[in-house]
Amino acid sequence: MDTHTLDDLVPLWCDSLLTQRGLSPKTVEAYGQDMESFLRYRQELAQSGSTNTAPDEQEIFLYLAWLRAHGNTPRTLARRLSALRAFFSFAVDEGRLAKNPTELLENPKQPLHLPEVLTQEEMETLLAQPDMSTKNGWRDRCMLELLYAAGLRVSELCMLCVPDLDLQRGLVRVFGKGSKERLVPLHNAMLGLLTDYLRLWRQQFAPTGKQLFVNRRGQALTRQYVWKMVKKYALQAGICRAISPHTFRHSFATHLLERGADLRAVQLLLGHADISATEIYTHVQTERLLNIHRQFHPRSRM
Repeated sequence: MDTHTLDDLVPLWCDSLLTQRGLSPKTVEAYGQDMESFLRYRQELAQSGSTNTAPDEQEIFLYLAWLRAHGNTPRTLARRLSALRAFFSFAVDEGRLAKNPTELLENPKQPLHLPEVLTQEEMETLLAQPDMSTKNGWRDRCMLELLYAAGLRVSELCMLCVPDLDLQRGLVRVFGKGSKERLVPLHNAMLGLLTDYLRLWRQQFAPTGKQLFVNRRGQALTRQYVWKMVKKYALQAGICRAISPHTFRHSFATHLLERGADLRAVQLLLGHADISATEIYTHVQTERLLNIHRQFHPRSRM
């Protein structure tokens, strides 16, 4: 397989990611950019006469080293390698390549970045900030509560429609990454807020569609609005750390684990395809326990 053949196969692969795997257009675009980077590298090798007809393990290894030398982070290296793995697997399935040259390559080790998490007390203070005597305040309170009650991503919150709520059974249907559907239970306080919002407040926005949360023109809210809303209420609550809507998702998972929830159950609630993505919250718990021990044990400063 030469570079020209790779060029021809990339669009077919991107189409399969969209139509068969159901990935979002932005994710597919990112994968396409990763492949463009690799093809440019191969073209440079071809000009120097030092590339093989078919990519092999050594070439991929040298490509990763080349990326590292040009200042790419381990996170970027891992993403590029993931794209190559998926592409070469597709090439093998299509009969264009005898074997996947990335099979034996390990992912670059990532530095552990623990997510920002609010304490339960901080969360209670933040949730109490919206003015519940106004339609905007009631809507904002419902959104903040729902981010925390169901561990939603901001895009999932913005896409929610009224038919996605099953208030009788206490469930919300969520469409996550790759249009994967999951059902998340809601606690009684959340159900009460949503019931009153639908009965008393939502119609005051004159909604033009089925979106659960809408702006003053009755149209679906944007992610940017939710980000600004979270920052506004965080400042009102006296929380000076940099938090985002995703902080609610991190806090949702961490607080469940702190209170004894099973890791596998939290994975299902979050919609993680791989449990390793959920395990980061066990590190958050450990780090917080260490900080508490250092701060409060009488002999910790000796």
